[in-house]
Order: sequence, then structure tokens, then C-alpha cells
Amino acid sequence: MDPCPFVRLIIESLALKLPQATRPAGSRVHPSATPCFCKLRIKSFPSQTALIPLSDSSPPEFSASSAGFNLDRASLRRLSGKPVTLCISVYTGRMGRTCGVSCGKLLGRVVVCVNLDGADARPVVFQNGWMKLGSEPDKPARLHLAVRTEPDPRFVFQFGGEPECSPVVFQIQGSIRQPVFSCKFSADRNYRSRSLPSNFTSNSRRGWLRNFQGEKEKQGRERKGWMIVIHDLSGSSVAAASMITPFVPSPAGSDRVSRSNPGAWLILRPHGVSVSSWKPWGRLKAWRERGPIDGLGYKFELVTDTSLATAIPIAEGTMSIKKGGQFSIDNTLKDSALSSLLPVRGFVMGSTVEGEGKVSKPMIQVGVQHVTCMADAALFVALSAAIDLSMDACRLFSCKLRKEFWHDEQESFF
Repeated sequence: MDPCPFVRLIIESLALKLPQATRPAGSRVHPSATPCFCKLRIKSFPSQTALIPLSDSSPPEFSASSAGFNLDRASLRRLSGKPVTLCISVYTGRMGRTCGVSCGKLLGRVVVCVNLDGADARPVVFQNGWMKLGSEPDKPARLHLAVRTEPDPRFVFQFGGEPECSPVVFQIQGSIRQPVFSCKFSADRNYRSRSLPSNFTSNSRRGWLRNFQGEKEKQGRERKGWMIVIHDLSGSSVAAASMITPFVPSPAGSDRVSRSNPGAWLILRPHGVSVSSWKPWGRLKAWRERGPIDGLGYKFELVTDTSLATAIPIAEGTMSIKKGGQFSIDNTLKDSALSSLLPVRGFVMGSTVEGEGKVSKPMIQVGVQHVTCMADAALFVALSAAIDLSMDACRLFSCKLRKEFWHDEQESFF
């Protein structure tokens, strides 16, 4: 497998030094309490937003804040041979808008010029230090930031159809699409006997299903038993996503999957010589958020043993039910939970998710350093399928799902 060239433009070590008279809080304020933020813009890219802590030290005492832009092959070709202008606008006050008016007050802007020529071959630092912010002549505010690029090659995959339709998965290399995996989706309602292989560790099996014994949900008021198995070109099963906790409306009488009672998937990898022996690699929980923006909430945990007792959360967020979004795992920040688990920092994976009711053919990007064989890549493909299928699993229970979600498949998946 050959990766695609990507470059990551990273803006980090953000800190703000304000004149004493304009400080919104005392010096050496903890970053989470700092009422300052910035917006980062590059032409033709969505803007990024990051909090900025206050600091008087040099280098800044707080440097965990980070943001960035991911540049693919097309972006690099478009931007090569010309200076790229990165504009950082700094605001005091809260992020967001009230009655259509921005809550933040503009403090000033700084501009950093970036040259991307050769950035896919070597890391380059463009700025690392304090920059004057605003027009105050005597005691100007100052912004500390580091701006750099680093090569970030990735494997790119895409489902040839919606995951529930058991499509082929292609590897994308520029204009070349090469089939590398196939999928088999099942929506068997008899999930206790079919959504986990029969020779799963018995103790683990009892532990995972203990909470669901005796459940008697009415027909059509639960979504359970979904499973998708990823096969390589030889037909061997190399990864799977199995719905271990059914998606049910909660509390009783409601029409949505709640955060307090989410549905969950196990992401599985082959274990041992038996073709039906599996070991959990991760767990994905999903629910439907309440609030002004209707959203799909999710939390992904890395499983370190078969008891699930030491599962470590490494990705959590919300994406729009209407517009969809991007599911990602990123080990860039120094304080990331992944830092203690993975030998290298950086981008791990990202996957597109379409909004509710839209045709979805997830596109997956996986960092090269996290793939040593095809089976590693297949785990991320299975995870991508699980988050995409969760968009359907979390639909309001007044909505009818397509027929693929109710088909009882009789053939073997392994």
C-alpha cells in the first residue's frame, strides 16, 4: 500500500501577554478560565478556533493549545509556488454569538506567511516566538505562537456504497481506486446469538450482556444486532464492528437515544487461529444530543483487556445530525490521552460522516505510522462504519429505517 502525500500546518504554543490595564483576569490564569480566543484563517479553508491562555513567562507557561490545517495532494498543488497567508485574529470575551452578534471583542491580528514548497518532504518552522498584537504604541499586547509544517502521509480509503449495503472498500491514490476490502453487513435481531462469535471468551461475554438480560423492548422500539465484518481480498475476516449495546429510546416514552443510555459498538480484531475468534480493540458509544443543535454525540475508547474495565477514552465530540461532520482521532496535543499509548504523536485517523438521510460513502484517512499491515487499516475501516451506522441507529424512533436494517441474514459472516 502506498500512502498519499499530506502536510499538516500546525499552530501551537499559543499564549497571550496583555497590558496590565486590559487584563480580563489576573496573571498566570489557568487556560480553561481565560476569556480569550483566536480565529485562524487561510483562504479557501474553513476557519479554526482555539483558546488562548494568558502568560507572562517566556516561553509561555501554558502551551497545550493547538490548531491546524490538513493539506491534501490537491491543496498542495493549488498552493505551491505562492506565499500562503495565515491570519490570526485574537478576541477577548466568550466564544460564540448572542442574538446574532459575536460575543468576542477583537483585540488585534497578526499575519504569518507560509511557503509550502517541499513541505511534503521535510518539516519547516515559520514562526516561534512573540508577535506584537494591536496598535497600542506604548504597551502593546503580544501573542506567542509557533507555526510549522510537517509531512503527514496517510492511507486513504472509501466505501464504494453505504456500509449497510455491504460494499467494496477502495484505497484511493490520486485518481486510482483499488479495491482492498469487502464488507458484510447483518441486521439480525437475535443479537445475543449472532452479534458476537460463539467462541468469544465466556466470562467477557457474560459481563458485556449482563445488563441486557431480561430486556423486553417492544418490536420496533430497539435497534440491535447490527454487525459489519471487513474481509480482505482473500476472503479472510480482518476486522469487525458489532453492536454490543442496543440503541433504545430513553427514558421510557421518549423518541431518542439519550446520553445517559447510549448504544455501543465493539470494534474487533481476529484473535488466534480460529476464523471466528475475536478480540476487542475499541468501544464506540453513541447517542442523540438535546439542545439548540440536534447532534450525534459519540465517545470512542481504546480497550486494553477483555474486561473493558480499563478502556481509555481517546475521542469524544458531537456532529450535526443534519449536516454530518468529521470523526477523528488525533494525538497531536502533548496532553492527549493517546500520548501514553502510542509511540508517536500526530494524526491517527479521520472519517467523513454524512447527515441523516443522505447517501453516505465514508472516506477514511489513516496516518501511515499507525498501519503496519492491512489488518491495522481494517480496524479503522470498521470504526468508520460503526460511527456512520450510528447516525442511523440514533434516528428518532418515529422514523422508519431502510429495509437493510431489518433483514435477517441467514448465511455465515465468517
